[in-house]
Amino acid sequence: MRTFERKIKYEQEVKRDFARQVAETSWGKEILDCIQCGGCSGICPTAPYMEHPPRKIIAMVREGMKDEVLQSFTIWLCASCYACMVSCPQGIKITEVMYGLKRMAIEEGVYPKRFPIPTLARDFFALAKDRGRISEFWLAGKLMIKSGIGKCWSYLPIGLELLKTRRVSFQRETISPEGRRQIQALLETKEGIQ
Repeated sequence: MRTFERKIKYEQEVKRDFARQVAETSWGKEILDCIQCGGCSGICPTAPYMEHPPRKIIAMVREGMKDEVLQSFTIWLCASCYACMVSCPQGIKITEVMYGLKRMAIEEGVYPKRFPIPTLARDFFALAKDRGRISEFWLAGKLMIKSGIGKCWSYLPIGLELLKTRRVSFQRETISPEGRRQIQALLETKEGIQ
């Protein structure tokens, strides 16, 4: 017997306050002004690879489809090229919305597991907060271990070449204690990158 998966959402299944929650942030305040023209999706270089193009993500946010938006691969495929923002007649900061949705997905732990982008974002944030600088060797090492140790070996020749030419270093860089305190205070704000 065949089973079918329901694709529609009933009114009681959506999070009606999701659009308001996004609109109250500094990055999503214009989202309610979207006229669904499709300009963002038409100009987006990664839209063909997305399950929901940017226009649809905005529509889904406005309709309260929080789970589908935060669990979507679309928000992780944004190339951060800002073409969508340039072409938007309403001035919506679509790239910033994608960044904000990524942060929400990380905070709620609903991002795709073992997917390198959220892992990289979380570790980048932790290193910046702790040391004030990013040490590429240590960041890449953490990413490789968390996203699958088997993948590490294929990157070994590149890593050795980068070490040999001193493009990366084993040194764990840091800044002054006062500078670290300032960065920590900045990153701990409600609107800080998390």
